[in-house]
Amino acid sequence: MILSATEFSRRLDSASTTSMLVIKPYLTECQQPASYDLRAASDIVLSRGTCTLVPTIEWVELPVDLAGTLMCRSSFGRRGVLLGAGYVDPGFRGHLTLCLTNMGSEDISIRKNDRIVQMILHEVRDGCHGYSGRYQDSHGAVEAK
Repeated sequence: MILSATEFSRRLDSASTTSMLVIKPYLTECQQPASYDLRAASDIVLSRGTCTLVPTIEWVELPVDLAGTLMCRSSFGRRGVLLGAGYVDPGFRGHLTLCLTNMGSEDISIRKNDRIVQMILHEVRDGCHGYSGRYQDSHGAVEAK
């Protein structure tokens, strides 16, 4: 099941620590009907033909019963931007590092606060184990470990 905007809101306001979703800072204008737009944490240029690591401004905490899929927003996809590594494990917490590759014909400037990817949340049935890997509690853009 993909979470709707209503379910996003319910989870963000949940008093239960086991099902609570955290997105900080949360902006209502980034909430879409079945996804949430994540924003760039700083100004950056995506050079043609290169992969650039871009951190999100949002701190995200997923409970163990939710997983996230990241999709590049169509406005960037139409300019040749591809997103790699587009999955967020249940139980993850931290800033997300986006792997953006510019396959277009020109350099692309991204400004701080630009909405660049959509996070779609999926329910994980009987989820009881959360992520505990090396990217837990990430801050800023994190290189491969």
